[in-house]
Amino acid sequence: MKITEEANQKMTERFGKDAVISLATANENIPYVRYVNAYYENGAFYIITHALSNKMNQIRQNPEVAIAGEWFTAHGKGINLGYFGKEENRDIAEKLKKVFAEWIDNGHNDFSDENTIILCVKLTEGLLFYHGTRYDIEL
Repeated sequence: MKITEEANQKMTERFGKDAVISLATANENIPYVRYVNAYYENGAFYIITHALSNKMNQIRQNPEVAIAGEWFTAHGKGINLGYFGKEENRDIAEKLKKVFAEWIDNGHNDFSDENTIILCVKLTEGLLFYHGTRYDIEL
C-alpha cells in the first residue's frame, strides 16, 4: 500500500464519518454519477446499498469506479461484500450503524432483506488536497 500514514490520517479526518461522496460507474461506456453516504477506513470507502440497484448492476458488469469528495478524487474497485447482516460483515456493519446513526433506521433500509448489502470501494489511486498540501494515493 503506497498511502502515507499522514495521507491516511487526513483521509480519515475528512471521510472517516458520514461523508457524502460522488460515485461514478459506467454502463456500455456511458458514465453514471450519484451521491452516496460513505465511510472511509484504511484505503476503502463503505456504502450501504441494495444489491439490485443500478449502481450494483453496473459494478457487476465493470467493477472499476471513480469517486469524488471534498478536494479528493480517486479510482477504485467496487466490491460487493454481501448481506449487511452476515457474520463476516459484523465488524464493519457495527461501525456503519454508528457512523450512519442519524439516518440508518429512517425506514429507507430493510435489514431483513438479504439484498441490503455493503459496497466496498477499494481505492487504487487518488489525489487529496488538504490545506494546500497535495497527497498522491496509490494502493
